[in-house]
Amino acid sequence: MTDQPERDCAAATPRIEVLLVGMNGDLRGKMIPLKAEDKVWKNAVRLPSSTQSLDIWGDDNDDITGISLTLGDPDGICVADPRSLTALPWGPSGSKQVLATMHRLDGQPHFICPRAILARVLERYTALGLTPVVATELEFYLIEADFRESGRPMPPKSLVMNGEVEGFQLYDMRATAALSEYLNTVRVYCDAMELPADATTAEFGPGQFEVNLLHRPDAMAAADDCIYLKRVIDFAARRHGLKATCMAKPYGDHAGSGLHVHASIIDRDGNNVLDARGDDPLRLKSVTAGMLQTMQDAQLIFAPFANSYRRFQPGSFAPDKIDWGFGHRGTAVRIPDSEGPAARIEHRVAGADANPYLLLAAILGGMLLGLEQDLDPGPVTAPGSAPDNPAMLTHDFLTAVDRFRASAFVRDIFGADYQRIYGDTKRKEAITHLRTVSSFDYQTYLPRV
Repeated sequence: MTDQPERDCAAATPRIEVLLVGMNGDLRGKMIPLKAEDKVWKNAVRLPSSTQSLDIWGDDNDDITGISLTLGDPDGICVADPRSLTALPWGPSGSKQVLATMHRLDGQPHFICPRAILARVLERYTALGLTPVVATELEFYLIEADFRESGRPMPPKSLVMNGEVEGFQLYDMRATAALSEYLNTVRVYCDAMELPADATTAEFGPGQFEVNLLHRPDAMAAADDCIYLKRVIDFAARRHGLKATCMAKPYGDHAGSGLHVHASIIDRDGNNVLDARGDDPLRLKSVTAGMLQTMQDAQLIFAPFANSYRRFQPGSFAPDKIDWGFGHRGTAVRIPDSEGPAARIEHRVAGADANPYLLLAAILGGMLLGLEQDLDPGPVTAPGSAPDNPAMLTHDFLTAVDRFRASAFVRDIFGADYQRIYGDTKRKEAITHLRTVSSFDYQTYLPRV
C-alpha cells in the first residue's frame, strides 16, 4: 500500500460523477466523461425527480408519492454545487465528483431533495443574521466482505482468534494497528478530497471505528463532508477486501454506531451566541430545550430504519431518555463547553444510518425554536443525579413514524409534502417489518408454544 490514492484504472477515461442524495442517504447519479464536464455546469444533467423518493428497497412507491408514473416520471435538473466539487481518488486519474441539488424544470429547488430542505432551514438562520457552525462524528463497522454468502456480519479476520473476537477494543491502539492499512487508505482519500477529517479512534465493538470531522461555519458543507466520508469508508473498504457499514446495530451483543452532531451559532461579528457569558446567558439552555421538545417528533429522522431502534437500549451510550447534561455522555443532548468560542451542544441521538442533510435540518430546526422562544430544558442530568420520570424516546419504529406524520414541527421544517411522502414511505417499511416473521421467532416460539 502506498500513500497515493489507488489508480487501478489509470488508463481509463477520467470522469465526473454527479451525485444526488436520496431519502435514505443513498447516493445516486450519473457518470459523465470529464471531457463533457461543461454539461454539469450548464445544468444539462437530468434525472427523474423520483430518484430521491426511492425507499430502502429501491421502489419509487408511486402510490404513496404521486411523483413518479402518475406524472409520467418527469425529469428534474441536477444543479451541481461547485463548493462540493472534489477529487474522485479511487477513479481514473483526474476524475472528480460533485454533489447536486434537484431542481424542478421551472428552476426552483424540488421539495423532495434533502439538500434543498437543509438550505431552507439555513435561509431562516441567515434572515436572523446567524450562522450555524457544525461538525459531525461518524461511527461505523468494518466487516468481512463475504457477508452476502454468510448472511451475517463477521469482524475482520485480523481481530478474530479461534473464531472469537479478541474483546472490546475501545481506544485500543492495537485495533487501529490491526486495520492500519485500511485506515491509512481512508486518510489518503480524505486528504485527496480535502475532507476535514481529524481524529480516528477505535470504538467499543469489534471492527468499529469513529472518524471526527472538523467544525464548519457552513452546515451544508458539514453535511457534504459527512456524506463524502461515508463514501470514503465504503470505497476504502472495497480496496482492502472488506465491507464498511453504517448500519445502526449490526450486532445484537455489541455497541451500535452513532452519528453525533456538534453545533454552535455565530452572529454577523463572529461571536458565539451560545456563550453563557454573553448578552443572553440563558440562550444556550433555550436552544437545548428546543431540541429536546422536538426530539420525539423528529426521531424518525434520527432513526430512519427498523434496525435503528435496536440501538436505543437502557444502560448504553445511545440515549433512550430525552435529557441533557453538562459533559454527560449518557444524555441525549450534551453540552461539552458552555463558555467562550467553543460553547456548543452535542446531539447524541442519531444513528450512523441517518441522512446527514435531514439530520441537520431537524437539529437546527429544534435549535431555531429555542432561538425564537424562551424555553426551559428542565432539570439537568448530572453524575449520580437524574430527573424523575423523564420523557422517553421510543423503541418502536411505527410509533416514531406516527409521531413524525402528525407533527406540526416536522411540517414547518420539512414541508407538508415531504412530511407525507417520507412518513408514508417509512410507514410501509415499518409495516413490512412487522409482517416479517424472523428466524428468532421460529427458534424461540415454534418448539415452545
